[in-house]
Amino acid sequence: MGIPTNTSDAILARMMALHPKIIDLTLDRMWRLLEALGNPQENLPPVVHFAGTNGKGSTQAMVRAGLEGRGDKVHAYTSPHLARFHERIRLAGELIDEAHLATVLDECWESNDKQNITYFEITTCAAILAFSRTAAEFTLLEVGLGGRLDATNVIGAPELTVITPVSKDHEQFLGETVAEIAAEKAGILKRGVPCIVGPQSDEAMEVIEQTAARVGAPLIACGQHWHVCEERGRLVFQDECGLLDLPLPALAGDHQIQNAGVALAALRHLGADEVACEAAMRNVSWPARMQRLKEGPMVDAAGDAELWLDGGHNAAAGEALSNVIAKLPSRPTHLVCGMLNTKDISGYLTPLERVADTLTAVSIPDEPNTLPAEETSRAAQKAGFETYEGTDVLDAINAIVARSPGSRILICGSLYLAGAVLRENA
Repeated sequence: MGIPTNTSDAILARMMALHPKIIDLTLDRMWRLLEALGNPQENLPPVVHFAGTNGKGSTQAMVRAGLEGRGDKVHAYTSPHLARFHERIRLAGELIDEAHLATVLDECWESNDKQNITYFEITTCAAILAFSRTAAEFTLLEVGLGGRLDATNVIGAPELTVITPVSKDHEQFLGETVAEIAAEKAGILKRGVPCIVGPQSDEAMEVIEQTAARVGAPLIACGQHWHVCEERGRLVFQDECGLLDLPLPALAGDHQIQNAGVALAALRHLGADEVACEAAMRNVSWPARMQRLKEGPMVDAAGDAELWLDGGHNAAAGEALSNVIAKLPSRPTHLVCGMLNTKDISGYLTPLERVADTLTAVSIPDEPNTLPAEETSRAAQKAGFETYEGTDVLDAINAIVARSPGSRILICGSLYLAGAVLRENA
């Protein structure tokens, strides 16, 4: 039996066929469709626009937790989704329901009239349409890829922009150097709109500062206008408004301290008080970011082993993940890894070899751009790992448990793999 033609899944499947490329960076198709929809981007609650290579999703989640902690209704747009498309669109604090999603998708489909447009572009239009029709205090938009030509970059006057740390990723689309990639991220800057800037390399910061000067965007930069650190198990943040002494963020890892700093700087600019800032730390939740899985069939298969999940996939994410593992209680650690063929697998795996005992390579199920398990295994061997191959994640878990019961198992390498795990483990 086929999928009913009026469901969100059916409409999304039709949308996949509208453009031959998954990624084709330009804003022309967005402007055309938004015009046909009545320019809903002009009727959004105040927008905070997030770009960056690493941390933008976690940072956005902290900002949302803080704003909601003071009672605000908040729209949020993120990508990619993990288990269901509905995760991408949060309306006034709640995931969009099926009826509403199908309605806005169908409107975008009809207004587009089968013209050339990418899946991400048309679904971003659907999110914007939904946001424009629902009351809220803020709209949080996360860039999909880059910034300058990303489909989300259609807001003429956001309330605030945010650039989290920039590093190498998606070089085939954004440029071969950190400077070139930073220039694409800085494309979200708007005249007169302040930008919170997370910690950056000198190369990236120079480009961001040059772009800000050219367009007239004030910067609120880490190390210049605000500082953050961990002291005695607490998070200490300081800016021109004073000092905050807060609990550490609920998300694991030293890198989340820096993400928290970016989020707190944004919240302070938006007028959040200390209660809201504390809520940002305590209440934040972001799946597949060093997430401990506590129940489900995969957890059952793991037995006494710890089961963790992380969707980081570039060199900076590998380094951050290595640092997190190094601080956990000592325990044999085994990776189950699947990656896309567009990623720098060597850069990702090299820092992880320091903290993991073995790596079991898997292919990402139902993903045409997966790196085959045997190629992941070869790359891991070059990085110094003892390697195995699994037919799927559950097979890998069973084999690890047989070899090393009571160990730590970390499933990692791609958000697409993480999504498949969350669906299978539900």
